[in-house]
Amino acid sequence: MSKLAMVTGASSGIGLELAKCCAAEGFDLLIASDEPEIETAAAELRSMGVQVDAIQCNLNEEAGVDAFLALGTDREVDFLLANAGQGLGHGFVDQEWTGIRRVIDTNVTGTLYLVYRIATEMAKRGEGKILFTGSIAGFMPGTFNAVYNASKAFIDSFAIALRHELQETGVSVTVLMPGATDTGFFERADMLDTKVGQAEKDDPADVARTGFQAMIDGDAQVVSGWKNKLQAAAAHVTPAGILAERHRKMAEPGTGAD
Repeated sequence: MSKLAMVTGASSGIGLELAKCCAAEGFDLLIASDEPEIETAAAELRSMGVQVDAIQCNLNEEAGVDAFLALGTDREVDFLLANAGQGLGHGFVDQEWTGIRRVIDTNVTGTLYLVYRIATEMAKRGEGKILFTGSIAGFMPGTFNAVYNASKAFIDSFAIALRHELQETGVSVTVLMPGATDTGFFERADMLDTKVGQAEKDDPADVARTGFQAMIDGDAQVVSGWKNKLQAAAAHVTPAGILAERHRKMAEPGTGAD
Protein backbone atom coordinates (compact mmCIF):
# COMPACT_ATOMS: atom_id res chain seq x y z
CA MET A 1 0.00 0.00 0.00
CA SER A 2 1.19 3.52 -0.80
CA LYS A 3 2.25 5.83 1.98
CA LEU A 4 -0.19 8.52 3.11
CA ALA A 5 0.18 12.29 3.48
CA MET A 6 -2.27 14.75 5.01
CA VAL A 7 -2.21 18.35 3.73
CA THR A 8 -4.29 21.25 5.03
CA GLY A 9 -5.08 24.39 3.10
CA ALA A 10 -4.61 22.33 -0.05
CA SER A 11 -7.18 23.98 -2.33
CA SER A 12 -4.64 26.44 -3.77
CA GLY A 13 -1.30 28.17 -3.20
CA ILE A 14 1.46 26.60 -1.14
CA GLY A 15 -0.85 23.87 0.20
CA LEU A 16 -1.81 22.63 -3.25
CA GLU A 17 1.82 22.69 -4.35
CA LEU A 18 2.85 20.72 -1.26
CA ALA A 19 0.20 18.15 -2.11
CA LYS A 20 1.61 17.94 -5.64
CA CYS A 21 5.07 17.29 -4.18
CA CYS A 22 3.63 14.40 -2.18
CA ALA A 23 1.75 13.03 -5.18
CA ALA A 24 4.87 13.19 -7.33
CA GLU A 25 6.51 10.87 -4.79
CA GLY A 26 3.61 8.42 -5.00
CA PHE A 27 1.89 9.31 -1.73
CA ASP A 28 -1.86 8.91 -1.39
CA LEU A 29 -3.43 12.08 -0.05
CA LEU A 30 -5.95 13.33 2.46
CA ILE A 31 -6.52 17.01 1.77
CA ALA A 32 -8.67 19.66 3.41
CA SER A 33 -9.61 23.29 3.01
CA ASP A 34 -12.45 25.59 3.98
CA GLU A 35 -12.98 26.40 0.29
CA PRO A 36 -15.07 24.44 -2.25
CA GLU A 37 -12.10 24.55 -4.64
CA ILE A 38 -10.70 21.62 -2.66
CA GLU A 39 -12.63 19.30 -4.99
CA THR A 40 -11.00 20.84 -8.06
CA ALA A 41 -7.61 20.39 -6.40
CA ALA A 42 -8.45 16.76 -5.63
CA ALA A 43 -9.28 16.07 -9.28
CA GLU A 44 -5.97 17.62 -10.37
CA LEU A 45 -4.05 15.52 -7.86
CA ARG A 46 -5.84 12.31 -8.86
CA SER A 47 -4.66 12.92 -12.42
CA MET A 48 -1.15 12.37 -11.05
CA GLY A 49 -2.05 8.74 -10.39
CA VAL A 50 -2.60 8.72 -6.62
CA GLN A 51 -5.59 8.14 -4.38
CA VAL A 52 -7.02 11.38 -3.00
CA ASP A 53 -9.73 11.93 -0.39
CA ALA A 54 -10.81 15.53 0.06
CA ILE A 55 -13.05 17.43 2.44
CA GLN A 56 -14.24 21.00 2.76
CA CYS A 57 -14.30 21.76 6.47
CA ASN A 58 -13.55 24.49 8.97
CA LEU A 59 -10.08 23.71 10.29
CA ASN A 60 -10.52 26.44 12.92
CA GLU A 61 -12.93 24.16 14.80
CA GLU A 62 -12.28 20.84 16.51
CA ALA A 63 -15.30 19.38 14.73
CA GLY A 64 -13.79 20.31 11.36
CA VAL A 65 -10.44 18.77 12.26
CA ASP A 66 -12.20 15.64 13.52
CA ALA A 67 -14.03 15.37 10.19
CA PHE A 68 -10.72 15.60 8.37
CA LEU A 69 -9.14 12.99 10.63
CA ALA A 70 -12.08 10.67 10.01
CA LEU A 71 -11.07 10.39 6.34
CA GLY A 72 -8.03 8.36 7.34
CA THR A 73 -9.06 6.36 10.38
CA ASP A 74 -8.01 3.06 8.81
CA ARG A 75 -4.51 4.15 7.72
CA GLU A 76 -1.30 5.38 9.28
CA VAL A 77 -0.26 8.92 8.34
CA ASP A 78 3.36 9.10 7.19
CA PHE A 79 3.55 12.83 6.44
CA LEU A 80 1.52 15.67 7.94
CA LEU A 81 1.82 19.01 6.19
CA ALA A 82 0.07 21.57 8.40
CA ASN A 83 -0.27 24.45 5.99
CA ALA A 84 -3.73 25.97 6.55
CA GLY A 85 -3.65 29.61 7.57
CA GLN A 86 -5.69 32.80 7.61
CA GLY A 87 -4.54 36.41 7.33
CA LEU A 88 -6.21 39.66 8.35
CA GLY A 89 -5.13 43.13 7.34
CA HIS A 90 -5.94 46.58 8.83
CA GLY A 91 -5.40 47.83 12.37
CA PHE A 92 -6.31 45.61 15.30
CA VAL A 93 -9.06 47.91 16.63
CA ASP A 94 -10.52 48.25 13.13
CA GLN A 95 -10.98 44.51 12.71
CA GLU A 96 -14.03 42.44 13.63
CA TRP A 97 -13.55 40.13 16.59
CA THR A 98 -14.91 37.20 14.59
CA GLY A 99 -12.14 37.71 12.04
CA ILE A 100 -9.50 37.91 14.75
CA ARG A 101 -10.74 34.69 16.33
CA ARG A 102 -10.76 32.97 12.94
CA VAL A 103 -7.08 33.78 12.39
CA ILE A 104 -6.09 32.54 15.84
CA ASP A 105 -8.28 29.44 15.71
CA THR A 106 -7.07 28.46 12.23
CA ASN A 107 -3.39 29.31 12.52
CA VAL A 108 -2.86 28.21 16.10
CA THR A 109 -5.66 26.26 17.82
CA GLY A 110 -6.85 24.14 14.90
CA THR A 111 -3.33 23.51 13.68
CA LEU A 112 -2.15 22.37 17.11
CA TYR A 113 -5.15 20.11 17.59
CA LEU A 114 -4.50 18.36 14.28
CA VAL A 115 -0.78 18.05 14.97
CA TYR A 116 -1.47 16.75 18.49
CA ARG A 117 -3.70 13.99 17.16
CA ILE A 118 -1.31 12.91 14.40
CA ALA A 119 1.98 13.43 16.26
CA THR A 120 0.75 11.30 19.15
CA GLU A 121 0.20 8.35 16.81
CA MET A 122 3.49 8.95 14.99
CA ALA A 123 5.40 8.95 18.28
CA LYS A 124 3.79 5.67 19.31
CA ARG A 125 4.87 4.10 15.99
CA GLY A 126 8.32 5.67 16.11
CA GLU A 127 8.20 7.26 12.66
CA GLY A 128 6.69 10.09 10.67
CA LYS A 129 7.38 13.58 9.35
CA ILE A 130 5.59 16.85 10.10
CA LEU A 131 5.93 20.08 8.16
CA PHE A 132 4.52 23.33 9.52
CA THR A 133 4.05 26.32 7.24
CA GLY A 134 5.25 29.17 9.41
CA SER A 135 6.43 32.51 8.04
CA ILE A 136 9.23 35.04 8.23
CA ALA A 137 6.38 37.30 9.39
CA GLY A 138 6.86 35.60 12.75
CA PHE A 139 10.22 37.38 13.11
CA MET A 140 8.75 40.88 13.19
CA PRO A 141 5.95 42.80 14.92
CA GLY A 142 3.23 42.99 12.28
CA THR A 143 1.94 46.53 12.34
CA PHE A 144 -1.45 46.44 10.53
CA ASN A 145 -1.14 42.65 10.48
CA ALA A 146 -0.57 42.15 14.18
CA VAL A 147 -2.64 39.05 14.86
CA TYR A 148 -1.35 37.16 11.83
CA ASN A 149 2.32 37.87 12.54
CA ALA A 150 1.88 36.91 16.18
CA SER A 151 0.21 33.65 15.18
CA LYS A 152 3.12 32.81 12.90
CA ALA A 153 5.62 33.69 15.63
CA PHE A 154 3.81 31.09 17.73
CA ILE A 155 4.03 28.45 14.99
CA ASP A 156 7.69 29.17 14.20
CA SER A 157 8.55 28.77 17.90
CA PHE A 158 6.28 25.82 18.60
CA ALA A 159 7.54 23.79 15.65
CA ILE A 160 11.15 23.99 16.81
CA ALA A 161 10.19 23.13 20.40
CA LEU A 162 8.14 20.15 19.26
CA ARG A 163 11.01 18.96 17.09
CA HIS A 164 13.28 18.80 20.12
CA GLU A 165 10.64 17.10 22.25
CA LEU A 166 10.23 14.37 19.62
CA GLN A 167 13.86 13.97 18.59
CA GLU A 168 14.22 10.58 20.31
CA THR A 169 10.95 9.19 18.92
CA GLY A 170 11.77 8.87 15.22
CA VAL A 171 9.38 11.71 14.34
CA SER A 172 10.90 14.63 12.44
CA VAL A 173 9.46 18.15 12.60
CA THR A 174 10.31 20.91 10.09
CA VAL A 175 9.05 24.47 9.77
CA LEU A 176 8.88 26.22 6.39
CA MET A 177 9.14 30.00 6.67
CA PRO A 178 8.22 31.72 3.41
CA GLY A 179 7.94 35.41 2.70
CA ALA A 180 5.22 37.05 0.60
CA THR A 181 4.01 34.41 -1.85
CA ASP A 182 1.81 34.71 -4.92
CA THR A 183 -1.38 33.14 -3.57
CA GLY A 184 -4.87 34.38 -2.71
CA PHE A 185 -3.70 35.28 0.80
CA PHE A 186 -3.55 39.04 0.31
CA GLU A 187 -6.95 39.21 -1.36
CA ARG A 188 -8.58 37.18 1.41
CA ALA A 189 -6.83 39.32 4.05
CA ASP A 190 -8.10 42.53 2.37
CA MET A 191 -4.54 43.73 1.75
CA LEU A 192 -4.54 44.38 -1.99
CA ASP A 193 -4.19 48.14 -1.43
CA THR A 194 -0.99 47.73 0.59
CA LYS A 195 2.59 47.92 -0.59
CA VAL A 196 3.21 44.27 0.24
CA GLY A 197 -0.06 43.29 -1.41
CA GLN A 198 1.04 44.87 -4.68
CA ALA A 199 4.71 43.87 -4.56
CA GLU A 200 6.28 41.05 -6.56
CA LYS A 201 5.94 37.75 -4.74
CA ASP A 202 7.49 34.29 -4.68
CA ASP A 203 6.17 31.38 -6.72
CA PRO A 204 4.20 29.02 -4.44
CA ALA A 205 5.56 25.99 -6.32
CA ASP A 206 9.14 27.05 -5.55
CA VAL A 207 8.23 27.68 -1.90
CA ALA A 208 6.54 24.29 -1.59
CA ARG A 209 9.46 22.41 -3.15
CA THR A 210 11.85 24.11 -0.73
CA GLY A 211 9.74 23.13 2.27
CA PHE A 212 9.08 19.60 1.04
CA GLN A 213 12.76 18.90 0.48
CA ALA A 214 13.64 20.29 3.90
CA MET A 215 11.08 17.94 5.44
CA ILE A 216 12.46 14.97 3.49
CA ASP A 217 15.99 15.86 4.60
CA GLY A 218 14.88 16.15 8.22
CA ASP A 219 15.92 19.80 8.53
CA ALA A 220 14.68 21.85 11.46
CA GLN A 221 13.72 24.91 9.47
CA VAL A 222 14.04 26.56 6.11
CA VAL A 223 13.45 30.08 4.82
CA SER A 224 12.49 30.03 1.14
CA GLY A 225 14.15 32.51 -1.21
CA TRP A 226 17.42 34.40 -0.81
CA LYS A 227 15.72 37.77 -0.28
CA ASN A 228 13.68 36.28 2.54
CA LYS A 229 16.81 34.74 4.04
CA LEU A 230 18.40 38.19 4.16
CA GLN A 231 15.26 39.70 5.65
CA ALA A 232 15.07 36.97 8.29
CA ALA A 233 18.74 37.40 9.21
CA ALA A 234 18.32 41.16 9.53
CA ALA A 235 15.24 40.74 11.73
CA HIS A 236 17.29 38.90 14.35
CA VAL A 237 19.56 41.92 14.93
CA THR A 238 17.14 44.81 14.32
CA PRO A 239 15.27 46.43 17.24
CA ALA A 240 11.60 45.47 17.38
CA GLY A 241 10.43 49.07 17.10
CA ILE A 242 12.28 49.56 13.83
CA LEU A 243 10.85 46.31 12.47
CA ALA A 244 7.35 47.42 13.47
CA GLU A 245 7.73 50.70 11.58
CA ARG A 246 9.10 48.91 8.52
CA HIS A 247 6.10 46.63 8.60
CA ARG A 248 3.78 49.62 8.83
CA LYS A 249 5.19 50.97 5.56
CA MET A 250 4.47 47.64 3.87
CA ALA A 251 1.09 46.73 5.38
CA GLU A 252 -0.74 49.95 6.25
CA PRO A 253 -3.90 50.30 4.12
CA GLY A 254 -3.35 52.57 1.15
CA THR A 255 0.45 52.22 1.04
CA GLY A 256 0.22 50.46 -2.31
CA ALA A 257 -1.54 53.35 -4.04
CA ASP A 258 0.40 55.33 -6.63
